[in-house]
Amino acid sequence: MTTPALQPAAAATLAQWHALVTQQNLDSLPDLLHPQAVFRSPMAYKPYNGAPLVSLILNTVLKVFEDFTYHRELATADGLNVVLEFSATVSGRELKGIDMIRFDESGKIVEFEVMIRPMSGLQALGEEMGRRLAPLLAAKQVN
Repeated sequence: MTTPALQPAAAATLAQWHALVTQQNLDSLPDLLHPQAVFRSPMAYKPYNGAPLVSLILNTVLKVFEDFTYHRELATADGLNVVLEFSATVSGRELKGIDMIRFDESGKIVEFEVMIRPMSGLQALGEEMGRRLAPLLAAKQVN
């Protein structure tokens, strides 16, 4: 069995994503996002739409996570989707999760979906993200 590879533009974007996460500085993240990028949270029913909002959420979560580490990377046969397995700690709670990232043909991130377990880790993340994002989201009048 062969492992599928990402298309070159998607692979380049993913390499940039990994570099930004390693540096713990997502200042140039907007350059990687499609203007209508979508973020799907493990805590929210509705997706968050638009590159500025996706960037805000990902910048915040990077500050909330402690000991964040990617472990495995799996690509789809079309080369436009990747699943990244990770672990982290939030408020003393260990968690594991996956980032599912979809790219367009030019390599821009069009969708970023996160799934997390166990429930105690997800709850700790939700509480801390809510505390940090609520005032910012209210200011942007986001539902």
